[in-house]
Amino acid sequence: MHLLNLGILAHVDAGKTSLTERLLHTAGVTEEIGSVDRGSTRTDTLALERQRGITIKSAVVSFPLDSVTVNLIDTPGHPDFIAEVERVLGVLDGAVLVVSAVEGVQAQTRVLMRTLRRLRIPTLVFVNKIDRRGARGGAVLDEMARRLAVPLVPMGTAAGLGTRAARFVPGLGPSALDVLADHDDDLLAAYVNRGISGGRLRAALADQTRLGLVHPVWFGSAITGAGVAELVGGVERLLPPASGDPDGPLSGTVFKVERGPAGEKIAYARIFSGTLRVRDRVPVGDGREEGRITALTVFDHGGDARREAAPAGRIARLWGLGGIRIGDALGTPGRAAGHHFPPPTLETVVVPGPGADRRALHLALTQLAEQDPLIGVRHDELRKETSVSLYGEVQKEVIEATLADEYGLDVTFRETTTLCVERPVGSGAAVEFNKKDGNPFLATVGLRVDPAPPGSGVRFGLEVELGSMPYAFFKAVEDTVRETLGQGLHGWQVTDCAVTMTHCGYSPRQSHAHQGFDKSMSSTGYDFRGLTPLVLIEALRRARTVVYEPMHRFRVEAPADTLGALLPVLARLGAVPESTGAHDLAGVLEGAVPAARVHELGQRLPGLTRGEGELETVFDHYAPVTRGPLPERPRTDHNPLDRKEYLLNVTRRVGD
Repeated sequence: MHLLNLGILAHVDAGKTSLTERLLHTAGVTEEIGSVDRGSTRTDTLALERQRGITIKSAVVSFPLDSVTVNLIDTPGHPDFIAEVERVLGVLDGAVLVVSAVEGVQAQTRVLMRTLRRLRIPTLVFVNKIDRRGARGGAVLDEMARRLAVPLVPMGTAAGLGTRAARFVPGLGPSALDVLADHDDDLLAAYVNRGISGGRLRAALADQTRLGLVHPVWFGSAITGAGVAELVGGVERLLPPASGDPDGPLSGTVFKVERGPAGEKIAYARIFSGTLRVRDRVPVGDGREEGRITALTVFDHGGDARREAAPAGRIARLWGLGGIRIGDALGTPGRAAGHHFPPPTLETVVVPGPGADRRALHLALTQLAEQDPLIGVRHDELRKETSVSLYGEVQKEVIEATLADEYGLDVTFRETTTLCVERPVGSGAAVEFNKKDGNPFLATVGLRVDPAPPGSGVRFGLEVELGSMPYAFFKAVEDTVRETLGQGLHGWQVTDCAVTMTHCGYSPRQSHAHQGFDKSMSSTGYDFRGLTPLVLIEALRRARTVVYEPMHRFRVEAPADTLGALLPVLARLGAVPESTGAHDLAGVLEGAVPAARVHELGQRLPGLTRGEGELETVFDHYAPVTRGPLPERPRTDHNPLDRKEYLLNVTRRVGD
C-alpha cells in the first residue's frame, strides 16, 4: 500500500480541524467525530488548544484508504503560528487547502496558496461550511479565481446552500476542459479534432494536479459530512504517493521537536531516502555529530506504534537524539528547509512574576524556542531581561499560558514593540593587524561589508587563501561575524549584506622547552572571536546602515462613501494607499502600512466605516524608517561600538 503525507491548511476558523476529524471518522479510525467546541478532537491534544478551540502545534495522525495510507498533518490556521506551517511544508507530498464558504478568501488563504504554488506542492481545495447560513457556492469560486489567481477545476457544485441538507453534486463542468487545455496543447487539439472522452479528461486532471499546475475544488461540510467522501476519492486518485528508495542512503528532515514526560526530546522526522533503524548511529545537523536512535514509532491507524525501522516515505517519532533541532538533517542532507514565510516582526520582554526564578524562566523559554525556533529568545545580561520575538498577541497569550501550565512560572509582558532590521548603505572596510596599533589580540582580521539584494540574508566569503591559517580560525571569524550582525549600529539585526574577509594572520604555536605551548604567544580561537566584532563594527560604521521597519500589505473593503474619511487616518498612521477599486457596492482600498500601526488601524476601522469595514493585512516588505526618531534597540553584547568598554569587558585590559 502506498504512503501519502498530506497537509491540511487553512485560515483560522475555516473548519480545518473539523475536516480532519471527519476524515478520521470516514476512514473508520474513530467511532465518534471529535468536536472543537467540546475539546474532544484527536489532533488538538494540548490542553490550551482544547480550551481555546484553535490549533497551536502541528499534529500527525494516520488512516488507511483503499489504496493508500495517509499520514495527515493538521496545521494551525492562526497567522501567529505560521512557523508551525512553515516547518510542515517541506515534508508534504500533497495538501488540502480549506476555504470557508461563508468567510471566503482571507489574507492567510492567499499567503498559503502562494507558498504552496511556489513549492509546487500538489493541492486540492475544499470549500467548507456549505451548510452554514450565508454560505456561498459559485460566488466563493469566483472570489478564489479572482483573489488567488490560480487555475481551479470545480469537481461539482453545491446544492441547498445554507441548510443542513446542503450537499455536493459531483460532475466536471465545461470549464474543466478550458483550464486543463491551457497546460496541454495535445488535449486541446484532440478536443478540436475528435472530442475528449471522460477518461482522457480525468487522466489529464490527475497529471496536472500532481504537477501542481491546477487545483481541483470540492464543496462540502465537515460537520454534516457532505462532499467529504468525494474529497477522499480525490485524495486517492489525484495526489502523488510518497517517493523514496528504502534501500538508498539515509536522508531525512526533522520538522517538529517536543519533550516527553521525563523531559526527553522527541523528534518528528520525514524519511526521504533509506531506512532508519533503532540503534542506528546517524549524522545529525550541520555539525554532522552522530546521534543514536534508542526508539522510534511510526504513525498507523490513528495512533503511533513502536517499530524497529522506518523506511523512506514514513514519518517517524524518534528518541535518543538529545541535541536535535528543528530543521536538522538526518544522514545525507536532502531538501533544504528554507524559510517560506516572513520572520516575526514583534518583540516583547517577559517579566517574571513574584517569586519566579529568572534562571528557570530563561531555561523554560530556551526549551520553548527549541520547539519553535522563530521564538527568538534574547537575553540581556546587563538588564537581567529576556525578550522573545512574536508574530502576534495571541502567540504572547499562549506563551504565558504554557509557562504557567507546564513550568509553573507566572509571567507578564511589557508592551509589544516592532522588530526592525538594518541594511548597509554602501561598502566599508576595516582591518586590525596582529601586535599593532593597540590590538590586544594575537590575530589579524580584515573585513569588508557590501550591500546585497533584499531578501538575500548574510553571505560570508574570503579574499584570502584558505590555507593561510588553520581552518578553525576562519570558522571562528565566520561564526562571530554572523553573531555580531545580530546587533548593528542601532542595535537591530543586520541583513542583506556580504561580508568578505580581506586580511588574516596569526601567531603560530609557541612553546617553551619541556612545556606545552604558550597561550600568551600563540593565537587561539579566542583571539579571532574577540577581535572580529571590533573590525566588523568599524566596517559597518564606514558602510553606514539604514534602519528598516516591517510593512504590511493591507486591504480594506468598506462602504464606498466611507473611504474619504478613512484616507486621512491612513495618512496619519503612515500608510501608503496604492490602489482603489470597487466590489459589488463596496469600495476597496489597498496599500502598505507600518506593522507597528496595524493594531491601531484595526481598532479605528469600525468607527470610520459604520462597523461595515473589513481589514486584511499580511507582512509584505521592509521599508526605511522615515517618520519620527530613529528607533534604537538596547544592546545585549559587550558593545563593540565603544572600544574601551568592549576591551574592558572582553579582555579586562585596554589596548595601548
